[in-house]
Amino acid sequence: MSNQQASLGAVIWLDRATPPHIITLVLMSGVAAMSMNVFLPSLPSMAADFGADYRLVQLAVSGYLAVTALVQLVLGPLSDRYGRRPVVLGAIGIFILASLACMVAPTIETFLAARFAQAGIATGIALSRAIVRDMVPTDQAASMIGYVTMGMALVPMVAPMIGGLLEQAFGWRSNFVFMLGAGLVLLLVTLRDLGETNLTPSARLTDQFRAYPELARSRRFWGYAFTAAFASGSFFAFMGGAPYIGARVYGLDPATTGFYFGFIAVGFMAGNFLTGRYTQRIGLDRMMMFGTLVAVASLLSACLLNAMGALHPLAFFIPMMGMGLGNGLTMPNASAGSVSVRPHLAGSASGLSGTLMVGGGAVISAATGMLLGEDVSAWPLLVMMTASAVLAFFCAGYVIWVARRRGPLAGTAHEL
Repeated sequence: MSNQQASLGAVIWLDRATPPHIITLVLMSGVAAMSMNVFLPSLPSMAADFGADYRLVQLAVSGYLAVTALVQLVLGPLSDRYGRRPVVLGAIGIFILASLACMVAPTIETFLAARFAQAGIATGIALSRAIVRDMVPTDQAASMIGYVTMGMALVPMVAPMIGGLLEQAFGWRSNFVFMLGAGLVLLLVTLRDLGETNLTPSARLTDQFRAYPELARSRRFWGYAFTAAFASGSFFAFMGGAPYIGARVYGLDPATTGFYFGFIAVGFMAGNFLTGRYTQRIGLDRMMMFGTLVAVASLLSACLLNAMGALHPLAFFIPMMGMGLGNGLTMPNASAGSVSVRPHLAGSASGLSGTLMVGGGAVISAATGMLLGEDVSAWPLLVMMTASAVLAFFCAGYVIWVARRRGPLAGTAHEL
């Protein structure tokens, strides 16, 4: 353990003189994940209410992800320079104001502008990884990130169900009332508990942006980052396309669609539990590779069932549970690897890898939405998800190939 990690001391919840408790990290990531999917069952209703094309309203997902990618590219270096705490608190404040604006937006244009401003809350996902890497060494980071994201998975598992029920009872705007309340609770918790973990901030902000070429020279960083990007691409495609498939292909109401969304979250949570339990024993790279295999196999089974004419929603959503399991094995390990290649640039690495992950997800989600507008079937979504998972498999294989040539990840400044 490094001197910095040793100096962080014991963790006491709701004491900001100590590093943040895992509960706080779960809440930071959970609220960010919830903001992505709580309103997904309401997308068709929102399109009808605004009198807008579904593909335009779907920008609330794909456009949001694109803005999130840009935000992470900046916030990572900011946190390396000024600390994790002020950046996280500022992002939560912006999220609260943007949620209020979404709640009262009179037009689709106003709504989308406010929705894009909500993207700052993604700081909770990006910087929670950097905070973990500040606190513990590489192998433990993968396990701890696994536990954090396992807890985080509980939120998106129930969020679409809550969102569907809220819409049926109070209308789609109630989803953003829910987000507003969650943001306020998170602000209170982080004010009390988020102790600063970046004990060696850089002297100048420009130094952090100049450090990006150092990351760019690391082949292993790109391997981890693109593995995470393509693995998450399958999930983001699902987020953007599954509400349409549920309503148009299977005839599901918003509450039922929200229930089926829980399948992928259950799988993701199980994968994160296995990551937290076994990564230190099995190894980060092997767990990541196995996860990509599970995701590819699950999506191929969904394609086979669809080709056979299986029309029950379970034929689509049960394989999504397998994909969630694979991503739960892949994502924490890929994330831990990307922030451990250059430990002194953990925030910048988390921001850059997060930009690739979410930016790629935005492109895949937008492309899926455009294809779904032309074809009332599950095939466009299944093809996009499967292709993305296959690319993640090859990227994980590239990481293992580099590891065999260069040795295991050491987390030093000379890591290639």
